[in-house]
Amino acid sequence: MRKREYDEDDVRVRPGKGSRPRTRIRPAHEDAVEGFVVAVDRGRYTTLVEPEHPKGSAQKRKQPQRRLVVAMKARELGRKGIVVGDRVALVGDVSGRPDTLARVVRVEPRTSMLRRSADDTEDTDGIERPVVANADQLVIVTALADPPPRPRMIDRILVAAFDAEIDTLLCLTKSDLAPPDDLVALYEPLGVAHVVVHKGGSLEELRDHLTGRLSVLVGHSGVGKSTLVNALVPDANRAVAQVNAVTGRGRHTSTSAVALELPDSGWIIDTPGVRSFGLAHVSVETVLAAFPDLVEGTVNCPKGCAHLDESCALDAWVAAGNADPARLESLRRLLSSREGTIDDSAAVRDDSGGGST
Repeated sequence: MRKREYDEDDVRVRPGKGSRPRTRIRPAHEDAVEGFVVAVDRGRYTTLVEPEHPKGSAQKRKQPQRRLVVAMKARELGRKGIVVGDRVALVGDVSGRPDTLARVVRVEPRTSMLRRSADDTEDTDGIERPVVANADQLVIVTALADPPPRPRMIDRILVAAFDAEIDTLLCLTKSDLAPPDDLVALYEPLGVAHVVVHKGGSLEELRDHLTGRLSVLVGHSGVGKSTLVNALVPDANRAVAQVNAVTGRGRHTSTSAVALELPDSGWIIDTPGVRSFGLAHVSVETVLAAFPDLVEGTVNCPKGCAHLDESCALDAWVAAGNADPARLESLRRLLSSREGTIDDSAAVRDDSGGGST
């Protein structure tokens, strides 16, 4: 009997789980409805769906009312993140009834993205943390006392706002405990708008800035963001806490970002008190772009100039009367805050939340 010879065609190989050919053609989801992400919690996205405009016969005009729809991310989106403020497309059960779940199949193009880095050093993980999407105004909430203001934290948040190309507003709380003059003067050269409020005082000026806009409130713990939100949106019911009289710190009362609609018009996004605001993702050029009156003066700077030492040409540019010295001082303060310091990090990370206006 002749011995049989085998080749590779005789070997049966079972395909792996991921070897099945996949098409690149994805459903268009033309019947998807648009939603606005108002909260994110452990992979579930609470979205606001507006009623559709009625069309056709009277029977067809019976459209669902404005509703909240809970959804999960469709597998086809991969690792694409979804944050509060995103405009998304939903399919599946979009009725908003209890115990129903829709799918997010598309994230619409964003007009802005406020981000912060996990750390200030580029040799770490370098992960960027998205904060909110599509905001057109960043409100930096800081107390004038109890706890005292932290200009370096304000500077860092301003840099992130410049990077996201979002308008800024400085909201100074607890003005009944300390005057705002020094802090206002510090940011006047940057042209940052400001409002001053205190507990029990009028919020009309702040409301004027918020009306018709999507604003995100950011600040370190204990400055009174949640108290402000409860005053602006009466049914918000955001938890508040007092600052510890011994340590000067409070505790986190807001644990996740949430979008809340203002009674008149506009939205505010309340965020948890931040302990750090890494800026490793922001370049020197991005910060400099926020100072158009100084950009021309950097032409004679040495290659790779950080604009912080004596070799920088901006000193001579300002000395020649081409720009306000206060503007250069502000630029360098922001660039220094971008680098981060041990003292700054310690001051920020010692926070632990909560407070009142």
